[in-house]
Amino acid sequence: MRVLGIDCGSESTGYGVVEMDAEGGLHSVAAGAIRLTGRDRLPARLARVFRELSDVITKYQPSAVAIEDVFYAVNAKSALKLGHVRGVAMLAAASFELPVAEYAPLSIKSAVVGYGKADKVQVQEMVKRLLRLAEVPHPSDVADALAIAICHLHTAGTLNRQRIAT
Repeated sequence: MRVLGIDCGSESTGYGVVEMDAEGGLHSVAAGAIRLTGRDRLPARLARVFRELSDVITKYQPSAVAIEDVFYAVNAKSALKLGHVRGVAMLAAASFELPVAEYAPLSIKSAVVGYGKADKVQVQEMVKRLLRLAEVPHPSDVADALAIAICHLHTAGTLNRQRIAT
């Protein structure tokens, strides 16, 4: 199974494609960040996110997309911008008829680190270890996107094993 994890952000949107082999091993296929500039108007930034995520989907052919669930922000304007980017990420996945899974930050950290209140450094280090990378993925948006993909692969594997058992 190959999953595209997306860490939505109004300034930088990270993506990571992770594959699980038949033995349950995890492999990083691709990762990067879509950097957005505040000089561009919001519609232009959203169009860029859509185009680049569509390119990633076309190139790496994931079977599913996973994104971080909505969280509550102190700043309503920032939360609204983030919501726009999340919507565009979902639209890109839906355009390719891919299922989209959403995970709460606590669930992602639990799946990757084993502790729902882990900090960014702990998440980055575990992503590095689980994917057997030479170094910690940078920027943190990329590590988070890989973590989201790993979370989905672990969750999907668990659900599949439960279905088989019943």
